[in-house]
Amino acid sequence: MPIPEGQPIIDTMIGFPMRDPKQAYAHITRQTKDAESRERLKMPAGYMFKDIPDHEGLQEDPVAVTLAEMDKHGIAVGLVGLRSEEGRRAVREHPDRFVGCLSVDPNKGMDAVREIVAMHAEYGIRAVDVFPAGTFPQVAINDKKMYPIYAKCVELDLPIFVCAGVPGPRVRMEPQKVEYLDEVMYDFPELTLVTRHGCEPWTDLAVKLMLKWPGLHYSTSAFAPKHYPREIIDYANTRGADKVLYAGYFPMGLTLDRIMRELPAVPFKDSVWPKFLYDNAARILKLT
Repeated sequence: MPIPEGQPIIDTMIGFPMRDPKQAYAHITRQTKDAESRERLKMPAGYMFKDIPDHEGLQEDPVAVTLAEMDKHGIAVGLVGLRSEEGRRAVREHPDRFVGCLSVDPNKGMDAVREIVAMHAEYGIRAVDVFPAGTFPQVAINDKKMYPIYAKCVELDLPIFVCAGVPGPRVRMEPQKVEYLDEVMYDFPELTLVTRHGCEPWTDLAVKLMLKWPGLHYSTSAFAPKHYPREIIDYANTRGADKVLYAGYFPMGLTLDRIMRELPAVPFKDSVWPKFLYDNAARILKLT
């Protein structure tokens, strides 16, 4: 079904061009062991993507570049990371277009919790995110080091975005097994948790867990639309219209040109598009 004309979009995973990708991804590549990941790939999962946006040596303002791309494709609001100066500046200078998400490392213990509180007070962050397989040492989705993070998100009424499924970078997959979500949602029934990066090869299990747990959601980050899992499309078209959120992957691995070119071919029902592209994220991020 076609996307409704003029439908606004909230992109729950967008970023800014990186002049020095090697430095930007050092926190991931430091735990890889193969030479290609360490020395030759543009980004840690670069072997999986074609036509990765290349902005090395960029002279333009990275925030302006992303804003122009958003305007071109009808993206009203972007959820951006606040680890970079560009992310913090974007939220300060364009609060109507960008909202902040703080990436945290549960290995830091209470320092990570204090950082959430501080960034919530200073920047009004709308979400927290964790990349379990990318932490060093790795921390699994259900590791008790994660529990203070989950508890603080519940206390501040913040959603948490968590990567689940086999990671793209060549690191161990064990921390991101989808089955671990069941324990977390059992222990934190008030938590709003949104998965990132596909949940493959356990998308069937992810759907079953979303049916079970009201606070569990799925975002389409890092997937070109023609590769959205069939199980997720079918779920959104039936009982999961309120549970599936749009997320892109610009500029990390996909161009918005490609995403928006392929998106209209996704067989969502007419009633699903507004929820997928805007309403679900607006509710979760409290933008309404």
